[in-house]
This record gives sequence, C-alpha cells and structure tokens, in this order.
Amino acid sequence: MTRILPGVIAMATIVVASNILVQFLILDGLLTWGAFTYPFAFLVTDVMNRVYGVSAARKVVFVGLIVGIVCSLIGSQIMLEFGPAVPVRVAIASATAFIIAQLLDIAVFNRLREGSWWKAPLGSTLVSSSFDTVIFFSIAFAAAFNGFSAAAADQIMWAQDAVPFLNAGPLVPLWVSLAVADWGVKLTIALVALVPFRIIVGRITRQNT
Repeated sequence: MTRILPGVIAMATIVVASNILVQFLILDGLLTWGAFTYPFAFLVTDVMNRVYGVSAARKVVFVGLIVGIVCSLIGSQIMLEFGPAVPVRVAIASATAFIIAQLLDIAVFNRLREGSWWKAPLGSTLVSSSFDTVIFFSIAFAAAFNGFSAAAADQIMWAQDAVPFLNAGPLVPLWVSLAVADWGVKLTIALVALVPFRIIVGRITRQNT
C-alpha cells in the first residue's frame, strides 16, 4: 500500500477539489472550475496502472470512490439558496459515473498497454471519460429519470429548462449543453495530460530501478 500512497493522496485530493470547485460557475454557467480538475483523476489511474498494474489502479480508484461518497454526503447537508449543494441525483450520478468510468479506463488501458506509450493513456481516457460524461449527466439531469423520485427531480429541474445549445444554438435542455461543454474539457485534458503522464511514469520508473 505504501508504494501507491502518492496515487491515493493525488486521487483523494482531486476528488475533494473537484467537489468544492464544482460550486463555482464560469462561461455563463456552461462549466464549473471542477470540470478542469476532475479529468486528472484519469491521469492518476493511468499512472498507477502503467507503473504498478491493474490491482494497484483499482485500489486507488476505490479510495477515490469512498472519498467522493463522503463529499457527496457532506454536500447533501449543506443547504444553498435553491436546495442542497449536492442533490440526491447528482450524488448517485457522481458515484455511478466515477466507478464505471474508472474501471473502464483500467480495462481499456490494460488492453492497449503493449502498444506505443501514448496509446493506452489516450485511448483509455477518451473512452472512459466519454462514458463518464454520458452516465453522469443522464442520471443527474435527464427527464427520463424523473419518475424514480419526484422530490429528487425537483432538485434538478432547472437543468431541464430549454435554452440555446451552448448559449448560441437551437433550444435543448440545459443539461445537454452542460454535458457537451464538460466532454470538450475532458477530451482536451486527455491530450494535455499525456505530457505529465510521460514525465511522472518516467520519474517513478527510474526511482524504482
């Protein structure tokens, strides 16, 4: 466990920071600052997978899941002007998307790990972060899930209002624009993160030899 402690700390830090920064909106509400920190969770998972293997990466992911659940529980008790800081559906969506996407990231990375150094981190992150976006925003905000709980639906009804797509296009539910903007950030960071991935993996590998 000691060898993956830096990964555990990094994952926990990213999850906590993202849960805090998600409360701060930018670009007319299309994004939050949390959108720029959360994708680095995939970087942590990929580094752990490359250096220590699948089992170590899964341990780091499950720590992240537990930290995320704790953050959601705390956030659900903090009341803001329009309701809890973390609505029920957002909490469920967050945990579900995180564990599915991260485990998918590990599986895809493992399938690609024998190729060029960049294929596994880039391919796994592109696939898993796309699933993460679809799962999270659908469960958290889509009208298709309103029937499960009227009270939970009331907390996120604002996201179903029809607004111009990305503040400029045809009318769509607000959550669709939020999902597309978030997905765009994830794809961009997936490319940018290749640089720290290469550097961090190289440094850890040298230290372990």
